[in-house]
Amino acid sequence: MRLGVQALAESVASGRARADDIIRATVDDLTQRDQGLNAVTRVLETRALDAAAAEDARLDEGCTPGLLAGVPFGVKDLFDLEGLVTTAGSMALVDTAPAMQDAAIVTRLIQAGAIPVATLNMDEFAYGFVTENAHYGRTANPHAPDRLAGGSSGGSAASVAAGLLPFSLGSDTNGSIRVPASLCGVWGLRPTYGRLPLDGVYPFSTSLDTIGPFTRSAVDLRLVFTAMDATQQPPDPGANSGAEIDRPRVARLGGWFAKNLDLHLEVGIRRLMDRLGSQDVVDLPEVARARAAAFLITAAEGGNLHLPRLRTHSHAYDPATRDRLLAGALLPSGAVLQAHRFRAWFREKIHDIFKTYDILIAPATPGPAPLQANPILTIDNQQVPARANLGLFTQPLSLAGVPVLSAPLPSSCADDSGNDDTAGMPLGVQLIAAPGQEEHLLSLAITLEKEGFLGRAAAQWPVKS
Repeated sequence: MRLGVQALAESVASGRARADDIIRATVDDLTQRDQGLNAVTRVLETRALDAAAAEDARLDEGCTPGLLAGVPFGVKDLFDLEGLVTTAGSMALVDTAPAMQDAAIVTRLIQAGAIPVATLNMDEFAYGFVTENAHYGRTANPHAPDRLAGGSSGGSAASVAAGLLPFSLGSDTNGSIRVPASLCGVWGLRPTYGRLPLDGVYPFSTSLDTIGPFTRSAVDLRLVFTAMDATQQPPDPGANSGAEIDRPRVARLGGWFAKNLDLHLEVGIRRLMDRLGSQDVVDLPEVARARAAAFLITAAEGGNLHLPRLRTHSHAYDPATRDRLLAGALLPSGAVLQAHRFRAWFREKIHDIFKTYDILIAPATPGPAPLQANPILTIDNQQVPARANLGLFTQPLSLAGVPVLSAPLPSSCADDSGNDDTAGMPLGVQLIAAPGQEEHLLSLAITLEKEGFLGRAAAQWPVKS
């Protein structure tokens, strides 16, 4: 499905295309092209075709088309879909009752005309950054199948990057949208904490969980977010997308966020700052403690959520996930309380920065996707596991509850000379704004995409030999 969200919706709304044809083509594509990628866990063929027929009939009757009329999408397998068991990527839930209704955010998208067509692979219970699932297999990176797709929303990011779907839904607790978006070369949005409803979404850490979309363009990201967010007004395609901030006050996050960067990522960020006319650098205080606090809160909340089931069904969990959840459940309450107190302090420090700046820029991951066979990052001259450290730059920001947009740098930022085995692999940056200012992020992203400073083409999948 190479066409984007806006193009598909406009073609259906204008009568140039039928939703039924689009959905049939998408189902065929998902069935044939997911082999080797393993982004999809279930194809919702019957439901999707019934919905497409209903959408076509509605438009034939002269009803006003929705913002996403006839557009197919997939959901990370922790969103409820009526009649299906929500697995959250685990065998531990396969015997639970099917969902009685769709998740609230899925309902909003359906009301806008979009049609769910697939559930997508993830790290078990969203606890990971790699989408290595002991039950449902590994999701490959569509730019290089021997490399990690990132996680925990790896299936959501990879399916969009490979052109199987025009958009998908993921969740982000400590970076589970931003990390795979960066490694797969797509756009992802972690909205302000609490802005979108989590009803019908299987929780991980309730004080940090958010949900958001993946797309292949900034324009599409804005369109989908508008449909997801009841407070948003439909965007005017003819409007100046950068008008909301004529001259945004931009700074780069330094210190923690300026170390351990791939050379080409550093070049891309400098190029971006030059375009924005700013060399300002802001150092956040106590970033290492912020990351540790995010680790601790996540582990404690996740562990205590799962503890009752772990007492009776621990054998159904991936042992690696099980052990981390058990360790989290055993954390002393005093340490968790201190982490939450620190979180409040750290949040205030970030919010204070937005009195001076509109947007902050930081790397999304330290570099391109690591190899699946050797999942290692080099941090402070030490080799460390990618699974625990791909969230190096995303986890601290999660504590603040601010909106963060993950944007792909253009492929020209990478070395395409052939001297590097990561040549041409995606690199990503985070654009960060004050709470509730998603439109500032989206507007600037659209402008920078049009100018060629952000964005990249979809992957060629299957990979051409």
